[in-house]
Amino acid sequence: MSKISAAAVLALGAMSTAQAAQKICVYDLLGASGDLFSMAKDYVIAAQRHGVSIELKGYTDERVATEDFRTGQCDGVIATAFRTRQFNQVAGAIDSLGATTIVKDGKIDMAASYEVVRRIVQTFSDPKAGKLMIDGNYEVGGVVPLGAAYPVVNDRKINTVEALAGKRIASFDYDKAQAVMIQKIGAQPVSADIMNFSSKFNNGSVDFIAAPTLAYKPLELHKGIGKNGAMVRFPILILTYQLILNKTKFPEGFGDQSRDYWLTQFDRALQLVKQSDASIPPATWMDLSSENAYKYTLMLRESRIDIAQKGLYDKRGLKIIKRIRCSVNPVDPECATKSEEDWK
Repeated sequence: MSKISAAAVLALGAMSTAQAAQKICVYDLLGASGDLFSMAKDYVIAAQRHGVSIELKGYTDERVATEDFRTGQCDGVIATAFRTRQFNQVAGAIDSLGATTIVKDGKIDMAASYEVVRRIVQTFSDPKAGKLMIDGNYEVGGVVPLGAAYPVVNDRKINTVEALAGKRIASFDYDKAQAVMIQKIGAQPVSADIMNFSSKFNNGSVDFIAAPTLAYKPLELHKGIGKNGAMVRFPILILTYQLILNKTKFPEGFGDQSRDYWLTQFDRALQLVKQSDASIPPATWMDLSSENAYKYTLMLRESRIDIAQKGLYDKRGLKIIKRIRCSVNPVDPECATKSEEDWK
């Protein structure tokens, strides 16, 4: 009887452990009906194979999602790197200005740009990078692409770096790097957040915003674009969703397993991005000339370095990303320089 009782106690203990689900807050522009939330549902199933039970909570307000995580109301959060950078700056460096953008022969090479992102995610998923993915109790549990942040303008004449001078550009309060870049090019930063930047563009309060194509329809950006504006086919940066875990709430080694899982979802996320890009009306796009594409690239590079020197971007992350960028496009003139390489 004692053996039976002991077995029963162990079984009950295992059941109670399995039932103690960890809560993950998920930011998705469309809430629980969005594509990312759908991907998170599949993650829940995958986590069960590792003995981890997860409960999801959907948010359409990214600030609230990350704050609920920060204050311990959630054990993990999926949000854009703009918000998750506070928990791990190395991984947050992916979403730095121009950090993953590849220009070849004066033209944007989107396939190569996404290859940079893929290689970064692969690098960060390698167990050798495990220590870089941990900061205190916070651990990066996965990264997937959300799509390029394209310039969206209300006037097609805003097609050069020089034309940005004096223009009103939406600047997220919580990402100080944006205001630094905007002021650097002589434009005017206008305070905004993810909940109101599109309405400020649509009502004419700002002349320029940066947004992924998946935001075009739900945020009705066609209203702000009107007859004279455009979405410019030049990625200011490639946005990522990042999963941050409170590693004290999960089994030892789960962070590695989680990063491996999300790496397998990279192509699925990228396919969603491509579908979203293809949904933009062709006449809405505007391409930059080769000369202006180069000027934009140089402006973003100079801004990125300046922002890192000010301590707003993580130098360790940018060093890794430059090496990967140059492995994809070794003929870029920057690869012969020590910029970003000689940082300690």
